[in-house]
Amino acid sequence: MVALVIAEHDNASLKASTHHTVTAAAQCGGDVHVLVAGSNAGAAVEAAKQIAGVTKVLVAEGAHFADGLAENVAEQVLAVAGSYSHILAPATAYGKNILPRVAAKLDVAQISEITKVDSPDTFERPIYAGNAIATVQSSDKVKVITVRTTGFDAAAATGGSAAVESVSAVADSGKSAFVGRELAKSDRPELTAAKIIVSGGRGMGSGDAFKILEPLADKLNAAMGASRAAVDAGFVPNDWQVGQTGKIVAPQLYIAVGISGAIQHLAGMKDSKTIVAINKDPEAPIFSVADYGIVGDLFEVVPELVKELG
Repeated sequence: MVALVIAEHDNASLKASTHHTVTAAAQCGGDVHVLVAGSNAGAAVEAAKQIAGVTKVLVAEGAHFADGLAENVAEQVLAVAGSYSHILAPATAYGKNILPRVAAKLDVAQISEITKVDSPDTFERPIYAGNAIATVQSSDKVKVITVRTTGFDAAAATGGSAAVESVSAVADSGKSAFVGRELAKSDRPELTAAKIIVSGGRGMGSGDAFKILEPLADKLNAAMGASRAAVDAGFVPNDWQVGQTGKIVAPQLYIAVGISGAIQHLAGMKDSKTIVAINKDPEAPIFSVADYGIVGDLFEVVPELVKELG
């Protein structure tokens, strides 16, 4: 058995999601190969070959791979798929855009957002907003899998010495074209990669009130997030949303401020290593998953917490 991981990258570097996916691939048994489809992606290839546990890096170079268009990357995956028992990608927007196309063309069922590998053909994945875990067994010749990265530790970024093999690049499919990209610039860590996250909910009351969380996030060098209720109310941008329909996170420390703990939000953060909840309602569901809870007015508690942090 040999597993193929589709690398998520920006040509200059690998995304952390790739390292988590390599761990899942290794647990499927056999060797792990990584496919880097990009343009002038030498730096990403160099990073991939150093990941512990990776035995080979396949490189497909072409200008039409520069922006990770799913139509082109999927065709490249299909071009090499015949050699693999498992094909995996992170369950990010990137992986979720590519692998369904691959599964459809291979006429197999995709296994989505796995959190555990029980055996080479049996996997666990959350359903019902994480309230139940489904055990899925596949008899397909090729297992096409997206990996919920919070379920697996990241493979070490150094220590590997994989062989590098160039493969023939498929032609541009012509089905899509890159038009432009708008990047939200922030001095804070990226939400899904942050070790500490400070999130606010509807209890904040307004967008301006989120400013009270900024000194706390600054002290902890934390990313800032929000519940869907806060996003829907227009308090903060969509890309702050944590939850089942937002971003799935599992930082070392998650501080939930004014968040009641709706099931959809808990599904996106309950795997955090340590959860601190601040809410004036002692019956708020968030306290059921919190390691530490503070019942009180957030507008009093948060400044006091900042003061205690010095």
